[in-house]
Amino acid sequence: MPQGSYSDKGILSRVFLVGFMCSGKTTVGGILAERLGWDFVDVDTEIERREGMRITRIFETKGESYFRKLELDILRELSCREGVVISTGGGLGANPEAMDLMKSRGIVIWLDVSFEEFMRRCGKDKNRPLLRLGERKLREVLKERSRVYARAHLRVSGEEGPERIVQAIISNLSGDPS
Repeated sequence: MPQGSYSDKGILSRVFLVGFMCSGKTTVGGILAERLGWDFVDVDTEIERREGMRITRIFETKGESYFRKLELDILRELSCREGVVISTGGGLGANPEAMDLMKSRGIVIWLDVSFEEFMRRCGKDKNRPLLRLGERKLREVLKERSRVYARAHLRVSGEEGPERIVQAIISNLSGDPS
């Protein structure tokens, strides 16, 4: 993790939020972008807009490999913008190629949540394809993805309220230890 203020180093023009499903990336991303006076883009929302269908439908009709390529292509495009907070889907943030790209173009922040918190927030959401895997397999997916998430510049607990998470991020980005 770089020492001192990110903004002092001139590398703060993009923030990427990664983390497992339901870790708060979209909610936190919107608030963080507003506080920074930046744009906010949620990659999943952008995919749905461009494809004209929900992600579950994309998985059903075009397959996961099509979706994964599409999300990486959109990330490449979005990561060229400046003054933007980008929220990634849970799988995109766990893609080593995507992580390398994000780390080379901005600050990557992992919103970390426990499996129990994930289940509390998302356990009954029928629009999440991975939830069909069952608890044991989901735990394995979280553990596997966490290995890549851990490469982020900054790890923040996603179990606080969104305002507290945003404040923790801003404090870390500005070098303020409070």
